[in-house]
Amino acid sequence: MRVDKWLASVNVIKRRTIASDMVKSGVVFINDMKAKASKNVAIGDKITIEYLKGAKNYEVLQIPTTKTIPKSQKDEYVKELS
Repeated sequence: MRVDKWLASVNVIKRRTIASDMVKSGVVFINDMKAKASKNVAIGDKITIEYLKGAKNYEVLQIPTTKTIPKSQKDEYVKELS
């Protein structure tokens, strides 16, 4: 699954267009490498998003099979790292 689509479907970022813009702006990293929107994520990948107030780190636990998942199931798909 593409990184921008994954970020939106697991509710890390609210909309895919915002996720796509963030990737194009160069603030999204996969395994410490700058990500492109077409880059696929895999289970175990570490994703870093650099916000103005600091970076947030996530680990991919699962790849969703549907367009979006319920917010109550977010912990099954993504783990926020410190």
